[in-house]
Amino acid sequence: MVQDIYKDIPSLETERIKLRKITMDDLEDMFEYGSDEEVSKYVTWDRHKTTNDKKGFIEFVIDRYEKGEIAPWGIELKENGKFIGTVDFVSWSPYHNNAEIGYVLSKPYWGKGITTEAANEIIRFGFETMDLVRIQARCFMENIGSERVMEKLGMTYEGVIRKGMFAKKSTET
Repeated sequence: MVQDIYKDIPSLETERIKLRKITMDDLEDMFEYGSDEEVSKYVTWDRHKTTNDKKGFIEFVIDRYEKGEIAPWGIELKENGKFIGTVDFVSWSPYHNNAEIGYVLSKPYWGKGITTEAANEIIRFGFETMDLVRIQARCFMENIGSERVMEKLGMTYEGVIRKGMFAKKSTET
């Protein structure tokens, strides 16, 4: 079932954005936000220090597209074609008809409703195409922006998951 959906991940569009496959042409735009300390603060990956860090990620994503595995959509602004983030199902359990979404967005576009717009579109896709009955998301308690996105999506706070996932090693001593 996963391969049926992801063997040729469709492009999706909303009023302001296009959700599409990520390509090597997105490398510089991805590095721009992936190297930003504030953007990478609440995600599972470390801040990127070189474009090679992002190149490896893009190669990984392209490989997943080719294998028909779960992979992210790139978020592209329709007005200028700029690649500004990703949105995806970070996990999917077809047997239980549920999935979890994740997203990251370049800082200059925070607070403009773009993440909510992108997440709403893949949620619609999930319910209509993937036969999902539950879609969830998680964020660190300190990540107020992500919490607000979830609220705007109509998600309900269910609780705190302590030590629910390893994000990255702390660089603090």
